[in-house]
Order: sequence, then structure tokens, then C-alpha cells
Amino acid sequence: MSAESVFPQLEALLPHVQKPIQYVGGELNSTVKPWESCDVRWALMYPDAYEVGLPNQGVMILYEVLNEREGVLAERTYSVWPDLEELMREHDVPQFTVDSHRPVKAFDVFGLSFSTELGYTNMLTALELSGIPLEAKDRTIDDPIVLAGGHAAFNPEPIADFIDCAVIGDGEQAVLQITDIIRDWKAEGRPGGREELLFRLARTGGVYVPGFYDVEYLPDGRIGRVVPNKSGVPWRVSKHTVMDLDEWPYPKQPLVPLAETVHERMSVEIFRGCTRGCRFCQAGMITRPVRERSITGIGEMVDKGLKATGFEEVGLLSLSSADHSEIGDIAKGLADRYEEDKIGLSLPSTRVDAFNVDLANELTRNGRRSGLTFAPEGGSERMRKVINKMVSEEDLIRTVATAYGNGWRQVKLYFMCGLPTETDEDVLQIGDMAVNVIAKGREVSGSNDIRCTVSIGGFVPKPHTPFQWAPQLSAEETDARLEKLRDKIRGDKKYGRSIGFRYHDGKPGIVEGLLSRGDRRVGAVIRAVYEDGGRFDGWREHFSYDRWMECAGKTLPEFGVDVDWYTTRERTYEEVLPWDHLDSGLDKDWLWEDWQDALDETEVEDCRWTPCFDCGVCPQLDLDIQIGPTGKKLLPLTVVDK
Repeated sequence: MSAESVFPQLEALLPHVQKPIQYVGGELNSTVKPWESCDVRWALMYPDAYEVGLPNQGVMILYEVLNEREGVLAERTYSVWPDLEELMREHDVPQFTVDSHRPVKAFDVFGLSFSTELGYTNMLTALELSGIPLEAKDRTIDDPIVLAGGHAAFNPEPIADFIDCAVIGDGEQAVLQITDIIRDWKAEGRPGGREELLFRLARTGGVYVPGFYDVEYLPDGRIGRVVPNKSGVPWRVSKHTVMDLDEWPYPKQPLVPLAETVHERMSVEIFRGCTRGCRFCQAGMITRPVRERSITGIGEMVDKGLKATGFEEVGLLSLSSADHSEIGDIAKGLADRYEEDKIGLSLPSTRVDAFNVDLANELTRNGRRSGLTFAPEGGSERMRKVINKMVSEEDLIRTVATAYGNGWRQVKLYFMCGLPTETDEDVLQIGDMAVNVIAKGREVSGSNDIRCTVSIGGFVPKPHTPFQWAPQLSAEETDARLEKLRDKIRGDKKYGRSIGFRYHDGKPGIVEGLLSRGDRRVGAVIRAVYEDGGRFDGWREHFSYDRWMECAGKTLPEFGVDVDWYTTRERTYEEVLPWDHLDSGLDKDWLWEDWQDALDETEVEDCRWTPCFDCGVCPQLDLDIQIGPTGKKLLPLTVVDK
């Protein structure tokens, strides 16, 4: 296919759509390389709208890593809104990259990063708009390799029909290894066609090619086994782990959006992985072990990034940023350095037991004092033991007392509903906790002008976690529990008006549950939903629970299963799970023992500071937990341009 820009055709359509600026490209720090001078070409997609996709760190990092390599180019594409999709179909304009408006079909690799399963229908939209066959089996040597990554790729089985391959784990080194394999295959004249290229990728042991595996089912619908159907393909596929984050200081030149986006700040990932052991948290489990970026490495990234972007806020990113062993020195060092420039600092994730007012004051010294967000997750002490969230109500009250006493007026608490073994009483205790927070806040601040917002999401069991065997609460039961909690909070005459209450109904969680623990048979549901008009399922205004249930009702009975079979059914230890052949490094026996500990309400400590609990990651991947302190300071700073 021609790699000519489609912008002349696209430009005529832009006056007729919402937010045309998101499709024009040309952002500060974007890269356009000559097509002919490159022999391997990637189209990278975050399958959501530009405003959500552009700030995504994963795509931004891979975009830079690939474009730094000589002879390789990477461009970005995002989901187009339905108004432009309709016009593109009408005028035969294909899915395009925003960097040079080249057709996605012209690239060697179409790589998609899925942080949530609700982007699957957007992938099908992009494939069809690109002119790439929806199903991998129908593609030819001239179609791009469709590659999935991101957290949802740790169970790619529901989209196995639509992707050629998947990479689990960190992408920085993986994309370069894949690039080298593609380059060699092309240089040899593309021998053996598409299948030979996929085989070369699969035999590395770090790229999963679903087409090289057969799934056998038992009469009751469960999986019997998953077996390679080609000699030389590994039985299990391993995840990729970048061990030295200082060797990968990306993004060096963060993209600055043209249109408004969900995050407008210069972000630095200060460490990767988490060993707190929250049993519901897939991100914490699949990103083990902990790897910290050094304090000096962080300082250099912030310095370069601010100079390259002009942003006025720095986000210190990780799963629990206050857990960095040198977070106090990092926050103070950055606040000192940028005090005159009024550069604000933010910590998107703060644990109750890692918060202290000194840290909070450093974070707000140069910026605005916004609300604080904490995530107790479970409403009762019992539930927090079940989920291994080792935070007592006393810890929380002491923390919010510190915050309210030092000038904060707004605290947000995040919880989940539908956790394993949960009862109505556990959920109603969320209301008690919110009342206690307000009461303590009024006491220490001497003011009634304070707020506590309770935000609740539905729990969805995820692969590679101790809760992967757990039954999910039905949408109806979730809604009933939340209604009781809402009535309790609203009925409190003394404190109710000071408590905000936000919650998601149980319906999106059931669809997410179907997709997160689904197998290949769920692909038929995804395709049916897409063909019925399903798009942007992560957006409340576009999501249709009825559409998903109707499509599931039409497709799943053919296989002898239904939505409840995938969602509200508890699994046994003996059952083969759809993702068992994808190795996250975690020992399945350890996960099962932790599931039993959850049912017994037994807590397990953080292995960063205690003896090893044998989760399996470190010895299996020949890795180790990496933490400070290094003893170094941020100031003075000497930046060496690389």
C-alpha cells in the first residue's frame, strides 16, 4: 500500500467534526522521519481518543525508543470519534497516523497498548478503517503485524482472533528485539511469508502468537489444555522485565499536546513494580519486582523534560509513589530547585500509611493546594484484611487529621464494592468511615467548611492475581449495595452534606469482567458488539450494557457458556485458566495460597522489607528487588546530554 499522506482528503472533512485539532499532528517534540530511509516502520496506537491517548506514558516511551534507532520510524494513531469515522467511511479515508497522516496499513507493525479491556471494539474500528482484515487468519504478507501490549495483554485470549501476537511486560527492550527480527526477515526477502516472521518472533519465547496454539475444551465448557500446534514454539511465553530504569530515561522529549488532554504535565516514572501485595491489584502483581529509578536519574529526567516542554507541573508516577525509598529527598530537592519557577509537583497515588505532612507540603510548595486522594479500598477492617490492604481506620483518621490540621479542606477516599466475601455491612461501614473523617476534620480545623468525597468502583477479578479464581458480584447486587450506602450517607443530617458520593453502577464492571477473564470464545461477543455499533466502551455516554448482553446472548450459547459463567462463577484450583500459558513470573501455587489467606482474612507483609514469601518472580526471572537509598542528593545537578 502507498505511504502517501492522506491529509489532503482528511483536511476537507475536518470542518465537519468535533475537535478537529486532535487529528492534525505537529505537536512539540513529535517526530517525522523520511519513509524511504527507514526499513522497519511502526504505527503505535492507544485505542482511545487523542485526549486520553496522547499523555499515555507507555506509548510515548516506545515512540521515542523506536525513533531513536537509525533506520526505524514510529508514528502514532488514536481512535477517531464516531463523527469522523462516519465521514472517513463515506469518503474512503483510511485510519491514519497523526504524525504524517500515512495510512496505518502501510506500516510493518500496528502496535496497540491496552491498559483496559474496554478498548477492544476501538481496535476493531481501527483495523477496519485501515483496510486490515479483522481476523489474523485472513491477513497476507502485505498487512502489518498486529501486536498487542499493555496490562490487558496479560490475557489476550478474548482478542486472539484479531491480533497476530502479544508482548507481556515491559516494552522498551521488546520492541527493539522485534524490530531486529523484522529487519532481518525483510533483508532476506521475506522468506516463508507472514507465518515465517511470526514463527521467528514466537521462538524467542517472549512473543505470544495465538495462532500457534490450540485450545481444547472439556464437555462442561472449561479449558482442557492449551497446546502449541507448531514445532519450536514454547509451551509458555515469558514476560519482559527492564531491570535498570536509569538506562531507559524515557521520555526525554515528552509530547506537548495541541488539544486539551486528561493530563497536562511532565511525568516521570520514579519506580516500577509494587510488592505491597494488594490481592485485587493486577498492576502490582504483574509488574514485580520493584525497580527504583535513582534520585539523580529522576532529577536529570525532570530537568531535561521541563526544558523540552515548558510544562509547569511534574507528575511523579508509579503504583504508589510515596513508597520510593527516597521520596522525601526527591520532593524536597525538586521543590527547592524549582521554587523560583513555581513548578508544581504531584503524586497521583498516595497510600494512607506513606503520607506525611512534610511530604505533602513539599508537593504543594510551588503549586496549588488541591484535594488529597487516599484509597482504603475496603470499608471495614475485615475487608481490608481480605484484600491485604494493611491500613487501619486509626491510620486513616490520623492521616486526614494531619491534612485537615495543616490547611487542606478536601479529601477524597476511594473504595471498591463487590470484593470477595463482602457483605452489606462491610459496604455500609464506608459511610461510618466518611462520617469519622468529617468529624475529625471539623475538630482539628475548627471549621465546618471541609469536604470528604467517597468514590466507589465495582471490583473486577483480574488474571495473575490471587482473586483470579473469585466470583464477581452481579450488577444487580452491586447496585443494591451502593443504593443502601447512598441512602445511609444522605440520611445523616449532621454530616451528610459534607460527604460527596460518586459511584459507578455495576454494569460496566460485568462487561470488563467478561473481557478480563474471558477466553477465545469471547472474541465472538466482541465482534458482534463492534458490528452492532459498539465504540468507546470506556466512556459512559457511549457504553451500552444492553448491547453487550444481547450480543453475548446470541453468541455464547453456541459454546455452552454464558456471561455468568465468565463473571459470577468461582473457579477451582484444578481449572486451566485461559492465561496459564502466559508466564507473569508469579507461581500459581503461591497465588492460590494467597487466595486461601484472603478467605482466612490473613494479612501478608510487603516483601521489600521482610523475608521473601516465594511469589516466584525473582528466582524465575533471575531478578531482584531494587531499592535505595543511594545516599545521593538532587542538588547540585549536572546534566550530561546524551
